[in-house]
Amino acid sequence: MVQRHSLAAPCGAVLAISFLACVATGVELSVNNHAADFTLSAELVPAISLSCLVHNSSQAEELLWYRGDGQVGLNDGNKVNISNICISPVNESDNGVTFTCRLARDKSVQVSVLLDIQFPPRLSGEETLHVEEEKAVTMTCNSKSNPQGQSTWYKDNQTLTLQSRHDLYQTSEIFRLSITKVQKSDNGTYTCVVDSPLGKGSKDFHLIVEDKKPIFPTEAIIAAVVVVTLTIFFGIVARRDKIFKCFKKPRETTL
Repeated sequence: MVQRHSLAAPCGAVLAISFLACVATGVELSVNNHAADFTLSAELVPAISLSCLVHNSSQAEELLWYRGDGQVGLNDGNKVNISNICISPVNESDNGVTFTCRLARDKSVQVSVLLDIQFPPRLSGEETLHVEEEKAVTMTCNSKSNPQGQSTWYKDNQTLTLQSRHDLYQTSEIFRLSITKVQKSDNGTYTCVVDSPLGKGSKDFHLIVEDKKPIFPTEAIIAAVVVVTLTIFFGIVARRDKIFKCFKKPRETTL
């Protein structure tokens, strides 16, 4: 007959069959009816409830909840054998966060939930950019979404035809269009559209290309100013005696 171990007995039995019996009667946890780690997918709903339940225990077991590495505060009546937490309101910052329920007396007994919060791109508005001919310009859209969105660029409501002067850059949150050596033909309204299975967002950029400003030789200007200043200075010095003579007091004469 196989001897069964109590919860207080060690699980270091010599016989393999006794070890299996010990594991089979060990305390287990489940979260929302999942006995192993799982991913919970949801959209931006008002709230998500997580319920942790103790199994295979004949005594009161204290439970602990963690959000990432930080412990969640629980009321005294929400710790023993069953514990519930509510995430409300659910927002974009909850995406990718792990919640873990652990047994207080043996933290290796645990079940984790990875939140997969899905939301559409958040992108809108407009911006006006003034740029001089032959200079460079960059238009940037910052938008995150889950699932990740893809960007499309338009010019004056038509799909942008890429040229060698155009450069596209994209990450999970940044969508960027750069144009080098801007020309007058680049004038127009550019639209960044970020599209995902849950929706899309867009932003307009009104690009105004201005005439190229003449380039003045700075060194020549500085040299000219110095020459003029020195000329005026030496002219004043040369006329100093004449200026002083005008203000000399006339000599007194005696009869």
